[in-house]
Amino acid sequence: MGRYMRRSPTLKRGNKRKWLTVMASLAVIIILLLGSLAGADDGGEGDTMDGSTNDTVIVLVYYPDLDVGNKVFISFEPWIWETNYEEGYHLMKVSQREIELLTAAGLQVVVADQQALPAIESIPNYPCYETVEETFAFAEGLAANYPDFATWTDVGDSWEKSAGLGGYDMRVLRLTNSAIPGPKPRFFATSAIHAREYTTAPLLVRFAQYLVDNYGTDADATWILDYHEVHLMFHTNPDGRKKAEAGALWRKNTSQNYCGATSNNRGADLNRNFTYRWDCCGGSSGNECSQTYRGPSPASEPETQAVQNYLRSLFPDQRGPNDNDPAPAEATGIYIDFHSYSNLVLWPWGYTGSPAPNETQLQTLGRKFAYWNDYRPQQAIGLYVTDGATTDFGYGDLGVASYCFELGTAFFQSCSYFETTIVPANLPALIYAVKVARTPYMTPAGPDAYNLSLSDDRVPVGSTVTLSGTVDDTRYDNQEGTEPTQNIAAAEYYVDTPPWVVGSTAMTMSASDGGFDSRQENVEATIDTSGLSEGRHIIFVRGQDENGDWGACSAIFLTVSSTCVLFGDFDGNGQVEAADIMEVASRWRMTDQDADWDARYDVDGDGNTDVVDIMLVVAHWGETCG
Repeated sequence: MGRYMRRSPTLKRGNKRKWLTVMASLAVIIILLLGSLAGADDGGEGDTMDGSTNDTVIVLVYYPDLDVGNKVFISFEPWIWETNYEEGYHLMKVSQREIELLTAAGLQVVVADQQALPAIESIPNYPCYETVEETFAFAEGLAANYPDFATWTDVGDSWEKSAGLGGYDMRVLRLTNSAIPGPKPRFFATSAIHAREYTTAPLLVRFAQYLVDNYGTDADATWILDYHEVHLMFHTNPDGRKKAEAGALWRKNTSQNYCGATSNNRGADLNRNFTYRWDCCGGSSGNECSQTYRGPSPASEPETQAVQNYLRSLFPDQRGPNDNDPAPAEATGIYIDFHSYSNLVLWPWGYTGSPAPNETQLQTLGRKFAYWNDYRPQQAIGLYVTDGATTDFGYGDLGVASYCFELGTAFFQSCSYFETTIVPANLPALIYAVKVARTPYMTPAGPDAYNLSLSDDRVPVGSTVTLSGTVDDTRYDNQEGTEPTQNIAAAEYYVDTPPWVVGSTAMTMSASDGGFDSRQENVEATIDTSGLSEGRHIIFVRGQDENGDWGACSAIFLTVSSTCVLFGDFDGNGQVEAADIMEVASRWRMTDQDADWDARYDVDGDGNTDVVDIMLVVAHWGETCG
């Protein structure tokens, strides 16, 4: 399978007229699709768009550019098996009816060699992806080992459990430092609502592990958990996930009430079952055997009920009753539903092509997410509407800034691509999401603060230290239009108390070049530690642009020790002890060429941490400031 093409290819002059015709004809498919979906109740069991019994065939559907390819994917996702982004085609299992719809849109449809196809419907073991049981054990372990930071809560039942057929509890991992009182802004993520989308739940596992592992050592991870609540529902469709773990391309839940108790097409599409605009607009099927079967009624499925109830327990209703009522600028909270695949960041609406009333703010944050993962940011509508979906519910029902991330390039993504591309691309986006969850319709419009550094991160009380960083208003993805940016107007830092807490004190930072006159500025300030207590402090930094928008904070640790400075007292506690010796010993044989080199432990300054450095510290063992 080809890798994701991050920009639309340039069309050759000779093909330009052809593709203009294709784009014009896309309007035709909208009408045709709506007609086919409206008639979806007439078919029987099968894999076609309407669930009919027509024979299916494997085809290659070529698209002219990535924009069209993404729209085809959003519309036909249940019937797409693979995508080759380099050669520009989707591999699809369709009936003659879908072929007619695709060709009516001007797309090239080529019947594939049926005998030469790979064994798409069976997969080997993927060691990088935790099973449902392993995921639950991980979360339970966090709650047991870190009771002040993690809780693992039962919020409902899967269909099989509700029917007495085994099944699973619907569970949520909540992460926050309970020692710091709230109320705190909340971030909620769901994943694997479509069971075959392998990468989604493991990404959230990596995120939870990152936050817990880095609390107390990374300043950003620390203040995120101190001042926010992170809620993660790893498996939104655990019954279906067990089917997918066995290699089935399973999408829906496993309800035996629809399409026959033993049919491989049974169940409801949970991402068409939410109450907001359920069955409103032809964006789902009424046929029980269809892959987009919406269920017999809004929120008919216990999994859907669990998600809706939990969302409503987390977030107040912040939007009026009418479609065009915007959420207020100060609305709080972020909800992200993780899917695969297609390398997209999507926001409401999905049920209509009209923009959401908070379109500008949703677009700004979407472009910020896409800066981190380099996905294509766009409204969640393809060639046809999707009604009864998670993100339309989150935003439409509650006014919460709601997004869908489509991860990667395949349902059964390779472990190497997951570990080397999806995780490092999306962890920063998740970190940023929690940072701005307090005011997601305001903060993303402001500049980012990053590259924070101190001239010395451990200093005696009464000394000064230089704080440096970068403030940048340009960090947006502009694949789908250009985000407005402004010059930096100001930067400031706070010691221990962040700017939103009553009693915090802003300290001015200056532009390193003498003036704020560009969209990216290096900034600095001198911190006087005379008034600081001994111990570790957290320094918050943020920037403001010329529109008056303050961006997200970033943070760094500063340790202030007593005026007595002891040779070898690395932790600054006023005595040289075994812990200091172990700090040096743990870096034995490291050199100044290593990425995590720390010159403090090279006591003799020869560019190596070796036995000489250890012995020099041992010579001062037992010394104290007293």
